[in-house]
Amino acid sequence: MMSISSLVLKAPLSGPLMPLEHVPDPVFAQKMVGDGISIDPVNECLVAPCDGKIIQLHRAFHAITIEADNGLEIMIHIGIDTVSLEGAGFSPKVAVGDQVCCGDPLIEFDADFIATKAKSLLTQIIVLNSDKVTEFQYQSGFATSTQDPVLMLSCESSQETREHHHHETVRSDDIAVPNPTGLHARPTAVLVAEAKKFDAVIHLYKGGDQANAKSLVSIMSLEVNCGDHVNLTAAGSDAQRAIETLAPLIAGGLGENCPEISAPEKQEAQASQEQDEDIPLSTDPKVILGVSASPGLAIGRIFQLKRDEINVEEHADNIDQQLTVLQDALKNASKQLQHLQTKVEDEEKAAIFEAHQALLDDPELLDNTKNMIADGKSAAFAWKTAYQLQASLLAKLKNELLAARANDLRDVGRRVLQSILGLDADDTEVPDNTILVAQDLTPSDTANLDRKKVLGFCTMTGGASSHVAILARSMNIPAVAGIEARALQIENGTPVILDAGRAVLKVAPPEEEIERVRQAQNIASIKQQQDLSNAHLAATTADGHNLEIAANIGDLKDAQESVRLGGEGVGLLRSEFLFMNRASAPSEEEQFEVYRDVAKVLRDHQRLIIRTLDVGGDKPLPYLPIDAEENPFLGLRGIRVMLHKTSVFRTQLRAILRASEFGNVHIMFPMVTTIEDLRAAKKIVEEEREKLGVKAVPVGIMVEVPTTAILAEQFAPEVDFFSIGTNDLTQYTLAIDRGHPTLAAQADGLNPAVLKLIGNTIAGAHKHNKWAGVCGGIASDPAAVPILLGMGIDELSVSVPSIPSIKAQIRELTLEDCKILASQALQQNSAAAVRELTDNN
Repeated sequence: MMSISSLVLKAPLSGPLMPLEHVPDPVFAQKMVGDGISIDPVNECLVAPCDGKIIQLHRAFHAITIEADNGLEIMIHIGIDTVSLEGAGFSPKVAVGDQVCCGDPLIEFDADFIATKAKSLLTQIIVLNSDKVTEFQYQSGFATSTQDPVLMLSCESSQETREHHHHETVRSDDIAVPNPTGLHARPTAVLVAEAKKFDAVIHLYKGGDQANAKSLVSIMSLEVNCGDHVNLTAAGSDAQRAIETLAPLIAGGLGENCPEISAPEKQEAQASQEQDEDIPLSTDPKVILGVSASPGLAIGRIFQLKRDEINVEEHADNIDQQLTVLQDALKNASKQLQHLQTKVEDEEKAAIFEAHQALLDDPELLDNTKNMIADGKSAAFAWKTAYQLQASLLAKLKNELLAARANDLRDVGRRVLQSILGLDADDTEVPDNTILVAQDLTPSDTANLDRKKVLGFCTMTGGASSHVAILARSMNIPAVAGIEARALQIENGTPVILDAGRAVLKVAPPEEEIERVRQAQNIASIKQQQDLSNAHLAATTADGHNLEIAANIGDLKDAQESVRLGGEGVGLLRSEFLFMNRASAPSEEEQFEVYRDVAKVLRDHQRLIIRTLDVGGDKPLPYLPIDAEENPFLGLRGIRVMLHKTSVFRTQLRAILRASEFGNVHIMFPMVTTIEDLRAAKKIVEEEREKLGVKAVPVGIMVEVPTTAILAEQFAPEVDFFSIGTNDLTQYTLAIDRGHPTLAAQADGLNPAVLKLIGNTIAGAHKHNKWAGVCGGIASDPAAVPILLGMGIDELSVSVPSIPSIKAQIRELTLEDCKILASQALQQNSAAAVRELTDNN
């Protein structure tokens, strides 16, 4: 017997409503726990949204569940990642078993305290047994507690019960729960979703207590903590398969990062796959998750790229002949890499293949190969064995950046091996509108992608800092790394949506969703065209405040493009491009001609800020030897190198000073950490200026370390301007390598600590009537622009393609609103909170 009933849920808090899809947590956004709605609270007392019975109250008091009179289970989850507070800031007013009426107080909480400790205060109202709901009606706008409805539900109520046929019960061994905060909502949701796939009655046991493994509430009521031992039982036709599937999932952390008790087998698999440990697993068969490597949106069809293993003969008789074959192959590979460098327009990205060239000369790799050839092995066998062994050793290093370079070595190794055997380079023909899926891609694969056919790609290996990801971003190809393994099983031709910014691959989406995405792409394209047509309008706010928008460039071509796109000068000319990909340093005349040509391209006496050579132990040059350092980021970098290599420094300064006769040229020193270093560099500038007899040029510094930002008021009298390099400033402030595969996402320049250092720099500059700009990554970040504007920044130097959109964004802002936003941002406790704040403004 079935009947239809309805349930209206009133607002349990006051605040603006938000769809679950916008919640910054995949468990809620992907509705793993259930369907519902989110509210951003403005008061601090959670009340019952309906009449019912309290059937669960989490031990951390951040989550509570009510069973309504019609059997629907309504969970309310206060905040995101609030389980880690372990009850601090929460005060429950009810207990499990209590009957409540709509509007009765459930939990009081300290919003100010929680906001400084948790990721977000967004509160989710979730129907746990959403399968019983036939229709959801979601409300929007601002909801007032106890008064306004937030969800209206139509549901089935059944008077029938089903008994599972008798089957033998299967029991698992004891399982130690590895999750740091136990089985809270996120891992429990994963377990429940997986358990529901089996035709079996499944229970989770903790001691003498049991829970229905298909019920989130039931499992959470067990209060399973980290280190607790549990086991599973199952009865039904799928019982054995259920135990074999679910027990390893629990032992592995149910998708959470639990390194302290990871099994050796799991560690080995992670090392071999080079996957990010923090990747969540989707329980939706049509949603596959990974890590964003290059943001963007693409609609296309799957094409699986598979590489065949290259078989080789082990033995060869003529040692000299095999050595000749090896040398010829190395030379041929070198020519191919030179060709690839010319295909990659961005000089900095082309340097990836310069690094590949260096691998061809690696002495250990070559010695191992030649030793095996001397022992009677073929050149192909010896080379393949040597490079695969070395790549395997790299992949196992604790330094994750070095481990990620294993893919580069495999790329070079396969290239040489193909040349030894006389095989053509990998050249797979792909169809139009392709979303490429592969176990991995090499930098060579990526550089050779046909952009007319390949709209995006997903790889099972790699991360956001890999060379493949860097190339993808430079080529504007949407890409996801670390994709779940099941992506490799999708049939060719399957339609998909790749949302690389959110690191989501949607498989066989409905046509209406595809159409929505296409419309969003069209809107974005129209907006882009509008911004481009208005690119030469000033970046003046609606209330009349002007901000200078300059460009970060690497060469003359970039300068020309920046002028075309409305750039108002060059805030950062990276002079490194002149020094790379060559055997000797560029001459004074060669440098002068380039600097002069760039200066002449700029209009109306626009500024050209030339950063002096910024190299160091992390990016050495062959003709500028620097001893290897254990931590090059804390060693000889930037101005420190130039003060040790003064001949190179003086040559560059003379070229810049001569070019200043042709434009408004400024000199900027990188990585200045002490006033003593600054004064020493300025002294050399003055000495060379006097020799040349040219006019003085403005001299400024990059603010890239906390010391300089903190002492900005002391540095300001010594310089003409500051330019804040937020990429390095962020990594030095947060002690996170911005290229780290696992931690890079946390190196966010909108962290309030970084923002306060930026604010201190601006204040120090303005106190001495100097200007301050930002040339780091957040200058091009739309979320950061209004905050920087509100903090009083004078100039933004952005990536060339971003110029029109950043200028258009500023024209829609008001300085007063930006000041309020900046003040609020400085009070947040995390970059995520700052970004959420900007999303809501």
